[in-house]
Amino acid sequence: MFDIEAEIKKLPDKPGVYIMHDKEDTIIYVGKAVSLKNRVRQYFRKNKKTKRIQNMVSLIDHFEYIVVDNEAEALILECNLIKKNRPKFNVLLKDDKTYPYIKINIKDDYPNLYITRKILNDGAKYFGPYASAGSAKEMVDFIKEKFKIRQCRNFKYKDRPCLNYHIKKCLAPCMGYISKEEYRKQIDEIMMLLEGKTEKIVKQLQAEMQEASAKMQFERAAYLRDKMIAIERISEKQKVSNLNENDIDVIGISRNEFEVCIEIFFVRRSKMIGREHFFLKNLEDETEEEIISEFVKQYYVGRAILPNKIMIRKEIEEKSLIEQWLSKVAGRKVEIKTPQKGEKLRLVEMAERNASITLENKNKEKYNVLAELKEVLKLEKLPRKIECYDISNLSGTNMVAGMCVMQDGVIKKNLARRFKIKEVMRQDDPACMKEVITRRLKHSIENEKGSFGTLPDVILVDGGITQIRAAKEAVKQYEIQIPIFGMVKNDKHRTRALMDENRKELTISKELLNVITLFQDSVHDTAIGYHKKLREKEITHSELDEIEGIGPMKKQALLQTFGSVERIKKASLEELTEVKGITEALARKIKGK
Repeated sequence: MFDIEAEIKKLPDKPGVYIMHDKEDTIIYVGKAVSLKNRVRQYFRKNKKTKRIQNMVSLIDHFEYIVVDNEAEALILECNLIKKNRPKFNVLLKDDKTYPYIKINIKDDYPNLYITRKILNDGAKYFGPYASAGSAKEMVDFIKEKFKIRQCRNFKYKDRPCLNYHIKKCLAPCMGYISKEEYRKQIDEIMMLLEGKTEKIVKQLQAEMQEASAKMQFERAAYLRDKMIAIERISEKQKVSNLNENDIDVIGISRNEFEVCIEIFFVRRSKMIGREHFFLKNLEDETEEEIISEFVKQYYVGRAILPNKIMIRKEIEEKSLIEQWLSKVAGRKVEIKTPQKGEKLRLVEMAERNASITLENKNKEKYNVLAELKEVLKLEKLPRKIECYDISNLSGTNMVAGMCVMQDGVIKKNLARRFKIKEVMRQDDPACMKEVITRRLKHSIENEKGSFGTLPDVILVDGGITQIRAAKEAVKQYEIQIPIFGMVKNDKHRTRALMDENRKELTISKELLNVITLFQDSVHDTAIGYHKKLREKEITHSELDEIEGIGPMKKQALLQTFGSVERIKKASLEELTEVKGITEALARKIKGK
């Protein structure tokens, strides 16, 4: 058996990585430390911890560790282990995709352009990353159209040029219509364009255009003019600032009650070539600096091409260590900057504004619904977790209940639960409601990390005042405070309003009413579906199947008349023989069972 206290004493006072496991041997957290002994010991001492770390510590069954030579090696190992194992309590970046790059194999006699997601050590030139394949393709199409380089993927000399030459989309190097030197000049211009050196290209084209015009080569002059105008336009389209920087990534962060959004701009030679955003959840207790630090480590681990600078708003604790690591990977200096003024600060602020807008647009509808609920129900905080309950039975038989969960404004089907009533032996919906909610609360109180999770912020019951009171009695038993409201229906059995414990119907907007109706329909379907399943199971197989002379038709007739096997057992001989097909002899057999 793993003795945590004993194992802590064995920890070395050296840098390394520690790996926390739960009782199922699943890795739940990975961290690094300058001193393994001091860092790991802190988790098991009575000191202030974030809620996320408290929850993690409560699940630790055993741990292991790996000793390394220095903190930089520990950082690299930590990043790789997090990416490989994706522990539930680490800040996790869902970024499994690879970004597209434009590749030029400069070793070829007549190089072509490709879009690739793999960076190889093959001597080729790579440009990017681009935020999407679409933006990379747009650039490749533009280059092939304006520079008329070869379109074919497999280059070989031919007897005659292909259609691309005849429609003026290729200079036909396969026929020798352009020399290697002239073609290489085209490629050099393309690489300058991809590197953002458009001013130099434009000056060269302008000089060539004037020369061609002086020699009365007007068709070539027109071609050079059109190319120059197109390059100027695409340059202006991409330009975002007057920054005199080479390759920079700009990171902005925004957060609300639900999650965190991080926006990253890819800026190359003062040109915006792409952007991307990421959403992170369950980080309420983490500071923005901690989130950015974890994001940077996870985002850049394993990337072959790194920027020269990463711009962020606030200084992060591990800045020097991360810079050291990234510089080693890149083979050149990589800096993390926190600009205080000027164009650089403006660019960081732009990334933050975009992160805020992205987050607002994603959660606008959900937030509005929860904000209205908070106001209408007079709650102290947003009701992030709401549970809804419904009872279903037929004449007191096969009594069941359904539970549905709305988390952050979204109905989570995987969190729905079904209950079979165990204690109530009669048709009494309020008593059933009390039993179900009592059982449900017990799960979380005894094990908050179980399948039911944390306690809800609000409970909604399908019904009026009697159901509300029954639910309140269940909550009161555990001496906890959970607001409870009823969902009342109109004559057409449709949701019309919410009701409080004083029978007061609460006025809500049409949008909120639609959400509540959907929630109520969902829990109703869960309960009805379970009830139907039990009835079908009872009809399909029961003790009646063991009685000789009772076939499917007589079995169905009995169940339709009495509703359940238990009621059939309690029926008198006279009541049984009133059912079509049931003789006195069969009735006696049934009573004998």
